[in-house]
Amino acid sequence: MSVRRRLYARPLLATATSIAVLTGVAASAAPATAAPAAVLDDTYYQDALGKTGAALKSSLHTIVSDQSTLTYAQVWDALKVTDEDPANSSNVILLYTGRSQSKNENGGSTGDWNREHVWAKSHGNFGTATGPGTDIHHLRPEDVQVNSIRGNKDFDEGGSAVSGAPGNYTDSDSFEPRDAVKGDVARMILYMAVRYEGDDAFADLEPNEKVSNGSAPHIGRLSVLKRWSQEDLPDSFEKKRNDVIFERFQHNRNPFIDHPEWVEAIW
Repeated sequence: MSVRRRLYARPLLATATSIAVLTGVAASAAPATAAPAAVLDDTYYQDALGKTGAALKSSLHTIVSDQSTLTYAQVWDALKVTDEDPANSSNVILLYTGRSQSKNENGGSTGDWNREHVWAKSHGNFGTATGPGTDIHHLRPEDVQVNSIRGNKDFDEGGSAVSGAPGNYTDSDSFEPRDAVKGDVARMILYMAVRYEGDDAFADLEPNEKVSNGSAPHIGRLSVLKRWSQEDLPDSFEKKRNDVIFERFQHNRNPFIDHPEWVEAIW
């Protein structure tokens, strides 16, 4: 496997979110009302502060497991809100291609966008069941053909360019997303590892250092995901998405968007 190491980073913007809890699946996103990160630390994350390692992971699991759930059908409408193009409210931004596409062009045909499970649903065999199969913290709009190319591959660096998705690469056992969303992908995978610990009807999801994990409840490579999270820090789109999921849909957060330093503190 060829390997390309890149240095890229965005400035870490101050975390801003609203702590208001709204309900329902809406057609368009309302502007988020900013609140200081300290408000979240004093309320939402208060039981996690000061912890590291397994204790931090356990505390965050308890916090983020308090959530509302969506059906797989409701995910369509939710993604039209969470991934809305800031420059065009009629469109969504596709994860791997970065393309802005009409919200109405969703489905299973060539040229449509569909619901990409960033933690591949076969890794743990959770399918589209309510729970990990419908958790929009790791479900994103993506071009049907590019979604098929990614399939259930693990994440790593190297391979050949993906047709129709500049900056993405793939080979027989892994997929490398474009630079602008490498950290996003890493934080979605690590959220899933914290949220789904095997204490419900679903498998204990954990990252590891392997590729070709198949149906095992693992995705690799952890060392690469950790580096991506450090090099590609949360941007305004990712932060707003986290806010919208919290305020309007699941009422839980991806803690690694609010506190990227917790990746290293746990793993």
